[in-house]
Order: sequence, then structure tokens, then C-alpha cells
Amino acid sequence: MSRPPFEVADLVRAAGFAFIERNRAWIRWTHIKVLLATARCRTAALGGHIDECTRCGHRATISYNSCRNRHCPKCPTGARERWIQARRHELLPSPYVHVVFTLPPQLASLALQNKKLIYGLLLRTSAETLLEVARNPRHLGAEIGFFSVLHTWNQKLQIHPHIHGVVPAGGLSLDHTRWIRSRPHFFLPIQVLRRLFRGKFVAALKSAFEHGQLHLSGNLALLAQPRIFASWLRPLFRKDWIVYSQPPFGGPEYVLQYLGRYTHRVAISNHRLVSLTDGQVTFRWRDSAHHNQQKLMTVSLDEFLRRFLLHLLPKGFVRIRHFGFLANRRRSTLLPLCFAALGTVPSQIEPETSPTQASAPLWRCPQCGGPMAVINRLTAAQLQLRLRSPPPLVTTAA
Repeated sequence: MSRPPFEVADLVRAAGFAFIERNRAWIRWTHIKVLLATARCRTAALGGHIDECTRCGHRATISYNSCRNRHCPKCPTGARERWIQARRHELLPSPYVHVVFTLPPQLASLALQNKKLIYGLLLRTSAETLLEVARNPRHLGAEIGFFSVLHTWNQKLQIHPHIHGVVPAGGLSLDHTRWIRSRPHFFLPIQVLRRLFRGKFVAALKSAFEHGQLHLSGNLALLAQPRIFASWLRPLFRKDWIVYSQPPFGGPEYVLQYLGRYTHRVAISNHRLVSLTDGQVTFRWRDSAHHNQQKLMTVSLDEFLRRFLLHLLPKGFVRIRHFGFLANRRRSTLLPLCFAALGTVPSQIEPETSPTQASAPLWRCPQCGGPMAVINRLTAAQLQLRLRSPPPLVTTAA
């Protein structure tokens, strides 16, 4: 893929500290930290390194270090590749299903004020819904295993919390002796998933309110009164919640490619940016209501950065989680039983943090394709002596 004409980091530098000053009413240190990391990523400000091919000896030019912030548009690639390699040992010889659970837009403001709680409930209740419906003998009658990925945005960068679940199209029988396949073009009944997901989430939300776990301020302050909160929740039961499931698609190798679209993504990639003119940012978005037609949207630079910062996750929040027979506590016991029930022998399952995976080369030599290894590390001060650093976060924008 060709290099984009400009990046989110360029927008941050263009906005400068003036953006922070204009938005002191809501901006926090966590937002500033992400802005600084994005602006400095892969510049001399973070130091650099020199790589050499271990096979042919080809030596690359200086590479600037990345910021490794999970919200940076340039940094997810390495983490995604390592995660996918770790999952390779867990993929079963079975078709897979992509299931999406979406919160109603009425809950967007509540989610922004209670990110850790609401996003945690979304991950938990969607997983419980899948597990419960799958275990029901009237539907599949099996124990399934899957991973869920949280996304909080739509194509316009507005708040839109939803879960992407990738599930084998079948499961282990409840006595763990055989594999039960789902029907060829059907996994689980969508209407049942919708009703159960809605009931579980609203019940969990009520419980959180009763235990004083919800933060309600600003335009949500009135919801602190129990009667008003109850009346605010009531309309949520008058409409179906959005749960979407694709028919079963390709097997393990296809899933490996499929995963890259959803894991370790950030709200917008640099390749969607089109222009920055007179303080206005134009970016591409895909209109799902009109057959995924590509369209352009133009917003002010401040509004673009505000939308970008809406999607910062709480510190330490885990947005990719495993459930069922892929849950961390059960994987080593149940996953071999799944392979045996499917009549295959799994490759050796290695922990995610094993030295083999940690050292797997992500950058290959452009000359011979061999693995590149770091032979010299340079600090920011050392680079300043050799190179002129790309511009840091500046204060020129008004």
C-alpha cells in the first residue's frame, strides 16, 4: 500500500497546543498523552535504530522508533501480526461466523461518561448471550469458543460502540466427546440473540445504577434520580437491538486474513485522509446505508481531533477477549478436545509471550527476504547530532 499524502500526526502538529488550550473544558492528560505520542511517532524525537539483514548483510538506513501507543494510527501493525501468529495455533478446521453486537445510539452519551463500565458490560453480555444460546439444545446444544473485539466508532468517527465476534460454526458437545456442526447457512437465531442481549445488558445497567457505579453529570445529571433513570431506560425495550451475523465463511487460513480487518484497529487510518485546507479536514467514509458507497466528509480540524479522541480507551482496558473453550483458563484443556473431535491434530500451542513469537521478524530484507535485526540503537540526542528532527507539536495554529 502506498504511503498516504499526510497523516493524523500532521494534523496534530498543525493544530498544536492551541487546540489543547481551546478545549481545556474537556481535554485531559490522557488525551494530551495520545496527541504527543502520535505527533512524535517515528520521528527523531523518540530515537531510532539501524537494522541489518542476518542473511545477506544488507544494512538499512536509520529507522525512527514508534511510540507504541495503541491509539496511534501507525503503530498497530506489529502488535496485530504478533497476535495473529499466536492465534494461528488455535484456529480449528471449521468454517467461521462473524457476529456483531451494537449498542443503541441512545446509550452513546452514557458510554462516554462510563467507558470502562459500559464497554466491559458490552463485551461481557454479548459473550454471555452467544454462550447461552449456543448451549441451548433447541439451537446448537454445544459449547462454543470465540474471541470478541471492541470497536467504538462508526465511519464518521462518531461514538458507536459495537463488538465483533469471530466464532467457529459449531462447538464441543456438552459432554466434550464430539463436535456439533451448525447448519450450513445458519448459526444461531438472530431474533433470540437480540432479545437476550438486550435483556442482559439492560439488567446489568440497572444493577450498576443501583450500586452507584454510574457516573452521571452534565446533560445526564437528571438520570441520577431513580424514576427518571427508569423512564429513560424504558424505550430501549421498544425496539430491536442490532445483532448481525454473517453466514459461515472460509476456514482457518481465510480467518487469519479476515482477522486483520478488525483486531488492533484505531478509529481512522491515515489512508482515509484526503486533505487539510484552511483548517478543514476531508476524509473518506463508507456509507453502509447506500451499498457501502465511498463518500467524503469535511469537518474542522478541531472537530476531527475531538472525534478522534472520543475513542481513547481507559488505561489497562482489554479490548480483545476470549470466551468459551478459548478462554484463558480453559483453552489448554478444551482446545485439544476440539481438534480431536474434528479428527485433526493441532500444532503445538505456544503461549503468546513465548520467545519464539516475540522474536518473529516483522521486517524482512528488501534484498533477499531474510530477517532484519537491530545492530545499533540511537537516542534522540544522538540523532539530533546527525539529523534535523521532524517538527514536534507546535503552537502556530490559532
